[in-house]
Amino acid sequence: MGDSSVRSIERRMRVTVVRVIMLIAALGPVSSMAAGETLAKVKSAGVLRCGVTESLAGFAFKDAAGRWRGLNVDFCRALAAAVLGNPDKIDLVPLSSPARFPALLAERIDVLLHATTWTLGREAGIGVQFAGTYFYDGQALMVAKESRARSVADLKAATICVEKGTTSVENLANYFRGRNWPYRPLVADSVTAAADAFFAGRCQAFTADHSQLTGVRARAAGVAAAYRIFPELISKEPLGPVVRRGDEQWQSLVRWVLFALIEAEERNVTSANVRGLRESATDPALRRFLGGEGGHGKALGVDAGWVVRVIAAAGNYGEIYERNFGGESALRIERGLNRLWSRGGLLYSPPFD
Repeated sequence: MGDSSVRSIERRMRVTVVRVIMLIAALGPVSSMAAGETLAKVKSAGVLRCGVTESLAGFAFKDAAGRWRGLNVDFCRALAAAVLGNPDKIDLVPLSSPARFPALLAERIDVLLHATTWTLGREAGIGVQFAGTYFYDGQALMVAKESRARSVADLKAATICVEKGTTSVENLANYFRGRNWPYRPLVADSVTAAADAFFAGRCQAFTADHSQLTGVRARAAGVAAAYRIFPELISKEPLGPVVRRGDEQWQSLVRWVLFALIEAEERNVTSANVRGLRESATDPALRRFLGGEGGHGKALGVDAGWVVRVIAAAGNYGEIYERNFGGESALRIERGLNRLWSRGGLLYSPPFD
């Protein structure tokens, strides 16, 4: 396939994306919700519906016992604990990347907890808002270990697998075209389909967020060591929870649940000690954080014990990271930018005052 053909494919894909965005925007009413509408509906239903990734290690997957695990799942449980008082009152809805925004805007889910990158185009163009960043990532490329390619530059003219409906498609195009490097995109309908095509040898490389590539490689039973992920990152990928535009109270609650997980790690509050600390803490700031003095739960639409329930259900951010991406997981991804700000990372919570 020549460079002109690649450009033609890219133009058609961009036109398709624009048409989808226009169609979603035409739905209109979902972007003019009354404040608190989502929270009221969740409380009335008695269950929180969370859109999560299709099976992907680290984010949302079933373990050997058939139980859902992952960052998406833990955050859903934390949010349900805050809103409903029970982390088990959740309905997990696995979604492909192309299906995730339509599902949110059509109100088939209450919150999108996916490997979804925060971009201007998404927030300004399709009626959604991001509540923060719960995972800092970047797009990378993976090749077979036997490949002669040692860097992204060695993939000129290669066929590269990529998932449809993701920022990875345009990032790949921008990176290669910006350097006048030819390439052939093989665009698959899901991350699973893209991985299958790569493992079947239909493309010489597979591109996605670094964390996703690590998860995909881990599921290559017995042969994970046969694949290499280049250390080069070709984009910034801040991943976060997504809500419908227009319901500020719901966005604030989702945002502050995330901040509670980060603040808890900074204050050394864990799933094991949180209940005891609420009773024994003497530091006024810690007592306020845990709801023992003052607090703003009522303004968020929840009661004063919401932070304690959140941490008891999911642990602090560090606990969540360790079991899903760190030393307690099969992925063992270095925390890097996902460390606390005080430890060289980007995680930072505003004060709970």
